[in-house]
Amino acid sequence: MPYRLECKVRDYELDMQGIVNNGVYFNYLEHARHEFLLSRGVDFAALAQQGINLVVVRSEMDYKASLTSGDEFVIEVTVERISKVKFGFRQRVIRLSDEKLCLDALVIGAALNERGRPAVLPEVEALFTE
Repeated sequence: MPYRLECKVRDYELDMQGIVNNGVYFNYLEHARHEFLLSRGVDFAALAQQGINLVVVRSEMDYKASLTSGDEFVIEVTVERISKVKFGFRQRVIRLSDEKLCLDALVIGAALNERGRPAVLPEVEALFTE
């Protein structure tokens, strides 16, 4: 069952065409990932204070339909293992009024220790057992 976060499009997120600017989706996805991690007991900010950084190493986004001003939508998040040190967030943005898929994304991340080297974190490993 994916984690789900409901949101609403704000007017300042629109481009000249009256649709959500493509770059804004990065913000939507990042916010949903952080909320997902918090819901699973992984505090992104606390890890950073300890010198451990969760970083994005790759993003793939397929834009399927446009969101416009006032649209309510949900961002779904599921996690998958990519390699020993990389993990992926499968994310989908779905408009609530018609259940239309607007964005399908895969964001690949890794944890870096205080020396900037890839690390396996127990907190991240726990995401795959829940």
